[in-house]
Amino acid sequence: MSPFGHRGSIPAALRATAEQHPNRDAIIDGETRLTYRELLERVQHCAGFFIARDIRPGDRIAVWSPNTHHWLVAALGALTAGATLVPINTRFTGGEALDILARTHASALIVAGPFLGTDRLTQLRDTAGNLEETLPALRTIVRIPVDGPIGADPSALNWDDMTDSGVTPAIIDQRASSVAADDVCDILFTSGTTGRSKGAMSSHAQSLGVAAAWADIGRVTHDDRYLIVNPFFHSFGYKAGILVCILTGAAMYPQATFDVDRALEIIERERITVLPGAPTIYQMMLEHPRRDGHDLSSLRLAVTGAATVPVTLVERMRNDLGFGVVLTAYGLTEAVVATMCRPDDHPETVATTCGRAAASFEVRVVQDGTDCAPGEQGEVLLRGPNVMLGYLDDPDSTEAAIDAEGWLHTGDAGTLSGEGYLKITDRIKDMYVSGGFNVYPAEVEQCLARLPGVAESAVIGVPDERLGEVGRAYVRVEHGHTLSADQVITYAKKHLANYKVPRQVHFIDALPRNPAGKVLKRDLRESALQEVS
Repeated sequence: MSPFGHRGSIPAALRATAEQHPNRDAIIDGETRLTYRELLERVQHCAGFFIARDIRPGDRIAVWSPNTHHWLVAALGALTAGATLVPINTRFTGGEALDILARTHASALIVAGPFLGTDRLTQLRDTAGNLEETLPALRTIVRIPVDGPIGADPSALNWDDMTDSGVTPAIIDQRASSVAADDVCDILFTSGTTGRSKGAMSSHAQSLGVAAAWADIGRVTHDDRYLIVNPFFHSFGYKAGILVCILTGAAMYPQATFDVDRALEIIERERITVLPGAPTIYQMMLEHPRRDGHDLSSLRLAVTGAATVPVTLVERMRNDLGFGVVLTAYGLTEAVVATMCRPDDHPETVATTCGRAAASFEVRVVQDGTDCAPGEQGEVLLRGPNVMLGYLDDPDSTEAAIDAEGWLHTGDAGTLSGEGYLKITDRIKDMYVSGGFNVYPAEVEQCLARLPGVAESAVIGVPDERLGEVGRAYVRVEHGHTLSADQVITYAKKHLANYKVPRQVHFIDALPRNPAGKVLKRDLRESALQEVS
């Protein structure tokens, strides 16, 4: 039995929390405010709808919509009906979403109506041609009114059309009770930063296991108010967000798109205590000209990662934003949360590492199959009960990722201290070789982060006739500052070995990122290659 009272499945965890905290706020989304008892009722109603639509245990239900209460109810309703949840990235095009729906043989799609000027269902139809022929398994489509009311559609239901299904509470309860801890809970597709996305499958026990560990380390309780800006379709928003709150009884405040002004208003008005996010979220808050006009004193916990975290940023999150606890963590879709700092760790440890093993993981750093000495760089390997079950319909990729002894090969380069603290130095694929020396861009980016005026940077290797590759730094300058390429290079020369110093500096208004906040260096490399082709 978990310390949070769940019995192995997400439907059981929701029921346990609704029984323990029936009148506490569960979700506050604009004018929609639901207690945990009311959330459970809506989830059961949604599950009854799916059952009435002939959704069977193990069927896949896709949700392609931003962070709103609809997403949460639909996802939990799918799981309560015994289905497998398939979150779809809201940034995906119609073609990318079509690929996910086809590969998962999804039986139902819950999709946003017009949102940020895009009608995703129209996109999907335009790509598919004949949607019914292209996706024969897709029997039910429901549209969510995200940006206001939506019109009638002959082949889709509107969210408000999900009226009484006629399915009795006893049947719904029976379906929910039949969901086992080892059943496939969700299929989360990787961000695709290095190639075609792959569907990582996890069980209910695994999804709850990582959420419970995250909640325990962050000391999240039912008194917390959690502003969820990380996308629900990503494990950071779903498992370290929704599931953490369901296990603890904390209140959820979803934000469909991150808006600094609105976030600051919500923090002040609702006394938000927990605000995890990618480093860029905090950087935007720090740079906001009206930040000092808001009372942010309620903020208690920040957890960040997903990209290089400059030491200076961690310091400013404590000193300028007022977080009592700032933690860094490391995870990936295939394992969600593998390491995490602890609240009593020294500030320098939090600023320079991503913590030690969490959620029952074992961590190794190896080079050529041999364990590295403390501080020596190699590939990060993980093993534990919460490593994914495997990639959907892709045994070759699964075998390549998880070896015969159960170790997940992450593709990340890092070092491990004698005390077990992990430091991610870079993606192995991001490393480049300059004059015969390996250069890990994250080290260069950490250096540049201390140059006044550098808001953030991304370094890649670009071809060079003499040295093979040299570094190019893409730099975003902080508002109110000016910098030249010579200043950046001169600063780097003072703090880095010569082979690590970028030879080129390009100033950029914004770095390309995936929804988790990771810089898409693949896009930068492709752009650089086009310049010389």
